[in-house]
Amino acid sequence: MENHKKGGPIECENGLGKVMRLTTKSRYGTRLILDIAIYGKEKPVPLSDVSSRQNISVKYLEQLTSKLKKAGIITSHRGPFGGHRLAKPPEDISIGSIVRILEESTAITDCAEQGKKVCGICNRAGECLSRWIWVEASRAMFDRLDQITISSLLEIKNKELKKE
Repeated sequence: MENHKKGGPIECENGLGKVMRLTTKSRYGTRLILDIAIYGKEKPVPLSDVSSRQNISVKYLEQLTSKLKKAGIITSHRGPFGGHRLAKPPEDISIGSIVRILEESTAITDCAEQGKKVCGICNRAGECLSRWIWVEASRAMFDRLDQITISSLLEIKNKELKKE
């Protein structure tokens, strides 16, 4: 049953209708890639170094690097001088691609999952006109995230350093 109290949230009885939030996977994954972009120009960056600079556990970083490596965003180098490097130039890595790789969904609500005509999430399935809003909002968010590259974020950092 949906909650229709004035100003209250509309929740699905089955508990599946969760709003997507960018989790620590996306936020920490972006920080990881930025750190590798900054410190990995000359040599591979060990996760222990990233962990110290970013205050993220090595274990969590290992989970992120596994997905990012499979997706071809980073490469791994073993040995005493090993670590990670970008597999692509920073201008070819968008924040949208990082989020898609690390998050389980790219829709801001469950009912906005692409490719589904009827969401089946709430009791309005199949007759809910508001679903279009969430599909469009998801698309707009990723259109913007796809425009932001690691390179563009590094340019912002460099501009800020020059101001100081």
